[in-house]
Amino acid sequence: MAAAASTSNVTAQTESDLKLQLLSDLHLETEDYTPRAAPGADLLVLAGDIDTTWSSLSLFANWPTPVVFVPGNHEFDGRDVDEALAGLRDQCRHLGIHLLEKETWITTAPDGRRIRFVGTTRWCDFDLFGSEQRPRSMRAANYFVKVMRAMRNGQIFDPDAVRAEALVCKDWLRETLRQTPQTDSDANWDTTVVITHYGPSLRSADPRYGKQPGTASFCNADDDLMPGVACWIHGHLHCRHDYTVSHEAGQTHVVSNARGHGYKHEADHYDGLRCITI
Repeated sequence: MAAAASTSNVTAQTESDLKLQLLSDLHLETEDYTPRAAPGADLLVLAGDIDTTWSSLSLFANWPTPVVFVPGNHEFDGRDVDEALAGLRDQCRHLGIHLLEKETWITTAPDGRRIRFVGTTRWCDFDLFGSEQRPRSMRAANYFVKVMRAMRNGQIFDPDAVRAEALVCKDWLRETLRQTPQTDSDANWDTTVVITHYGPSLRSADPRYGKQPGTASFCNADDDLMPGVACWIHGHLHCRHDYTVSHEAGQTHVVSNARGHGYKHEADHYDGLRCITI
């Protein structure tokens, strides 16, 4: 059963709303881009792939608002994924950044509403097109595995390992979204926002590539997890998305403000000051 949280959609801002600045896929390891704080924002959400070297995370150390960060797949490039996560945690703790990997964080909106952020990289389980198409999708993923060069326990973090981790993330996400607010406690909340690096629906597919096997390395079929979620923020695909999913519990606003690579013209017309309200 879905959590009894508000599913009201993101609407025109009022003074009581929580204003979120969204950034992802900045790829500052190669891109010449300087992030700036959006005027009036209450919180910055980094939805992954900020910098494969991690060095640019220091740009957000003295940000004028709290910063929530969900690692992208490229934060693990060339590293053991478990050791990398531990290292990222230490660095973010030092910088004052809230890293969420299978974790939640609650803050209070100007109107007193408690907003719960549920965060995980999520990875990809390759079930976007169903189990029958999974082997084909996993074969297509071998290219991206070679690009990442990640390891786990001395073994290549191959499509089987990626899928195994993705299923752990999905199970955690499902169980967390089933939780109900605990009245009169620190675990109470009114609205749930999910942050993943990977897209939660085929609707987030990059229109340049569409419904091909490789798309299952970028999106998951998590539409069934959306009831009870007011907003789902993601990155990973180097294109922007803003759409609404209707379901039995109301609606979920899905949004991505991924920048991508300038040399591919993915960053053309990018608005790094883009904000949404909850």
